Amino acid sequence: MAKTDVLSLAILGMLAEQPLHGYQIRKRLGAELGPFRALSYGSLYPCLKRMVGAGLIAADETDAGRASGSKRSRIAYRLTDAGQASLAEELAHAGASAWDDDTFDVRFALFAKTDSATRLRILEGRRSRLSERLEEVADGLARVRERHDAYTTELHRHGLERVEREVEWLDRLIENERSAPRGDNPNSASAGNN
Repeated sequence: MAKTDVLSLAILGMLAEQPLHGYQIRKRLGAELGPFRALSYGSLYPCLKRMVGAGLIAADETDAGRASGSKRSRIAYRLTDAGQASLAEELAHAGASAWDDDTFDVRFALFAKTDSATRLRILEGRRSRLSERLEEVADGLARVRERHDAYTTELHRHGLERVEREVEWLDRLIENERSAPRGDNPNSASAGNN
């Protein structure tokens, strides 16, 4: 999934809750989805425009801007029926792109809207991907130690520890997901344990 597609998914998920102005979308993306902290209006508004053009969202002018002293009306974006269907289809999908580095955080943020079986597949896929990475990082650390480069060794050790922590976190989430009654979302309570 391309970054724009990830951004579209995040926007659909937010607008499923309520209509929002562009500034509100940007602010919530920064607050809720760490990878988008540096999101600029230069990438957000073209994405919103494409989504409006595709019929996934609608742009409604409001007088909120004028009421606050602005000469322009503000645009509130809301989810359309097509956008709702697209969001539901994406949330039911648990392919390899769902656990990629660029996508996983957005998908995880939308777990409350995702069914248990799909959540479990995504968590297990992410864990499998990180287990592979763990082996690669451990091999890289062993090679770096042979060269006796202390700084590169520390960088690799840091990467190894970070991946190990995420694998442990995923193990807890997977166990919680498997032991929860179907339809429940155990991640809401345990997600902060990272």
